[in-house]
Amino acid sequence: MKIALDAMGGDFAPDCTVKGAELASRELPDDIKIVLVGKEDIIQSKLKEYNITSPSIEIFNADDVIDMGEHPTKALSQKPTASIPVGYGLLKSGAVKAFCSAGNTGAMHVGAMFTIKAIEGIIRPGIAGFIPKESGDFGVIIDVGANADCKPDVLYQFGEMGALYAKHVFNIENPKVGLMNLGEEEQKGTLLTQAAYQLFKISNKFNFVGNIEGRDLFNDKADVVVCDGFTGNVILKMAESFFDLLQKRNIIDPYFDRFNYEAIGGSPILGINGNVVIGHGVSSAEAIKNMILLSVKMAESNIHLKIKQHLGE
Repeated sequence: MKIALDAMGGDFAPDCTVKGAELASRELPDDIKIVLVGKEDIIQSKLKEYNITSPSIEIFNADDVIDMGEHPTKALSQKPTASIPVGYGLLKSGAVKAFCSAGNTGAMHVGAMFTIKAIEGIIRPGIAGFIPKESGDFGVIIDVGANADCKPDVLYQFGEMGALYAKHVFNIENPKVGLMNLGEEEQKGTLLTQAAYQLFKISNKFNFVGNIEGRDLFNDKADVVVCDGFTGNVILKMAESFFDLLQKRNIIDPYFDRFNYEAIGGSPILGINGNVVIGHGVSSAEAIKNMILLSVKMAESNIHLKIKQHLGE
């Protein structure tokens, strides 16, 4: 199996991407290869600089780079030989089983929609984030930024995809799905959450446990938290800030260490015809390593095929 990594993506690329690939190669079996997509001469020089000779690392040349601040749609159309579109080309052709990048988030999302496309029946793909639970496990939150405005049926599909992801990637049997709201009662919330609740409660496709509040994020009331992308992004960034605040105050706690974005490495796009993970722009080598390992787990679980099969039932 091969996993493609955008070697040019991220604020600290290609140094951190090359180092992260080497770290990941140490933890992966020999039959899994990491394909570094980017400018071959630059990647070769970095491998030589850091004395990396792992046989598990390959290079696939891409002549251009989409910068972090570029307009996603324009950049993809004007730079077809950049590392992101080339990486998606490898994924679409089946040459690799997953593609991950800490580069331009918009380009990664738009590239997914235009290259490998949404699974038939998916209204809008969503980005999943992860929540450290007090129990030591991780929960899933979807959406965390792809869709700032949603309709009730979109939230319902997030519940379906989130439950499948929690089951097949995190091995949570019959995951509990909760709808983020400002109260537990059925009639609480916005017009959106009230309407979504009605869809959730009559469904037999996943284990809906009702509305949950912000204070329930880190306990075991729900394994999957569903919300629109605006709400999810605010929650995710706030959770990440906990780790930064504790670090500044020299407070070390094993639980809060898991709020560090490096612990997971990236966020998958769910609802597309392939395995794609988006990393944080400031990803370190450790974060890149974990993004690759998450991509491997997604590829091994065939989560995109599980979602496709579920929609066809």
